Amino acid sequence: MFKKLIFTFLGLFLISCSEEAKPKPSGELRLEYPVAKYQTFISPCDFTFQYSDYAKVEKAKNECWYYISYPKMKAKVYLTYFPIHNDFDLHVKESEKMVYEHTIKASAIDTKSFSFPERKVFGNFYELKGQTASNIQFFVTDSTRHYVTANLYFNSRPKPDSLGPAVDYIKKDLQHMIDTFEWKN
Repeated sequence: MFKKLIFTFLGLFLISCSEEAKPKPSGELRLEYPVAKYQTFISPCDFTFQYSDYAKVEKAKNECWYYISYPKMKAKVYLTYFPIHNDFDLHVKESEKMVYEHTIKASAIDTKSFSFPERKVFGNFYELKGQTASNIQFFVTDSTRHYVTANLYFNSRPKPDSLGPAVDYIKKDLQHMIDTFEWKN
């Protein structure tokens, strides 16, 4: 009886192992976001812009300060407005200081200047690469009366590989925001 049982298991073992076992390929997380549809935000602080309907604009603690929240991405763009009173250089230096404080962790900082003279919209767009706390920062000004800064932060540890798709999505939104930015006066 014991011999028959051994021969049966041995026979089943030889028959069942006809194909070589293959490991499963490792899967990558694929994040897809909806195509952005834009709506207009009109601030009582003399500026307007378009933002994605995937985000929402919220009032911050100070007047003329806002959060553009991306709840599903756990991201916020901190938007601050300052009127200029003979302190334009101070605002620019403060914006650049905020960017270059990240050089400790940044592997690169790409700076792009933009200028739309017909709308009196000028500024710099900074993209910070690497494990930085803020991935994108920019400022918009008319260089005489108005100054707006924006900083993108995620409510997570800075991991460029996993945050990459979200950063790219929000970057396009922010570039559209700059392209549609206008001063009321």
